[in-house]
Amino acid sequence: MKPNQLFALTIAALAAAPAFADINVGVIASLTGPAAALGAETKKAIALFPSTVGGEKVNFILLDDGTDPTSAVKNVRKLISEDKVDAILGPNLISTAVAMADVANAEKTPMVSVAPLDVSGDKRGYVFRSEPSADLMVQRIVTDMLENGAKTVGFIGFSDSWGELLLKALTKAADGKLNIVASERYGRADPSVQAQVLKVMAAKPDVVFVGASGTPAAMPQITLRERGYKGRIYQSHGVTSKEFLRVGGKAVEGALIPVGPVLVAEQLPDSHPAKKNGVAFVKELEAKNGPDSRSTFAGASWDAWLLLQNAIVGAQKGKAKAGTPEFRAALRDGIEKTSKLVGTNGVYTMAAADHAGYDASSIVLIKVENNHWKLVK
Repeated sequence: MKPNQLFALTIAALAAAPAFADINVGVIASLTGPAAALGAETKKAIALFPSTVGGEKVNFILLDDGTDPTSAVKNVRKLISEDKVDAILGPNLISTAVAMADVANAEKTPMVSVAPLDVSGDKRGYVFRSEPSADLMVQRIVTDMLENGAKTVGFIGFSDSWGELLLKALTKAADGKLNIVASERYGRADPSVQAQVLKVMAAKPDVVFVGASGTPAAMPQITLRERGYKGRIYQSHGVTSKEFLRVGGKAVEGALIPVGPVLVAEQLPDSHPAKKNGVAFVKELEAKNGPDSRSTFAGASWDAWLLLQNAIVGAQKGKAKAGTPEFRAALRDGIEKTSKLVGTNGVYTMAAADHAGYDASSIVLIKVENNHWKLVK
């Protein structure tokens, strides 16, 4: 065979071989603004994401929504129309997730939210989440309130969708069991909650639930302690970052919080299904970011990737190629078929009627002790 004939055959063989396109994943997080502490945790997790899956290169495109729903929508439109992403991970907040969900569904691009977005009804479609629902988390702390003899509870939370969601969850879980004697709200960027705290204390609740997230959640507890409140204070799972401990200092000692298990991975009993993966993730995360740099937000961001990665592996077995509507549809279907996927923060089993799929038995109760997270039960 002549050299030029061999060359021609080689070119023909290459042309016949399947061409792999890069898989593009858009990530939207709150890297600036009041929720920047949450976005920082997502960014930590992204740094651990693999660069390839099944031999195909994966590109991660991170955009900052500035803790603003309008910016989040602009970002998701850019990712879909300009960057041609195959899927979207994030954001950190319900308010931004709600705004993004409409675009993701309209453009038929799978989205795995790190925020506990209600993905029921019309919002389901292409939208999933890795974070457990507020109902599950709040039920966990109401159970603890009742076990410790509480009969009344005071609420002070954000005056936004997150605060409203937590209040509704508290109202539902407390129905017929606890009396909500005070309900006060404040803005994420408010400089003081003195007035709200005084009203809550005037009602003399047995316990107080702070329905907030990130570093702004420390302010009500600081003020309650400064004003002499001695009762048990519960925080939402939205506070579990090192920054919350730094800002709250001694005032947040004893705070009780329902969380996904990754935050106290080493303290979990060996029987907990997420212990092995949680310990491995924490080890890698803290090797890169330093001691005590873990958070449930980083864990939920990693689990969002695990859900997507699992679907990518399944989609690669089909004929659809990255960058096509068929591939995005295959990813959506793959996420929906997730069964008993063990992550760092829990176990996930999705279904057509359940795009959260979080196993409630994974949730644990912790408290702040000596400026660290301590497993209660």
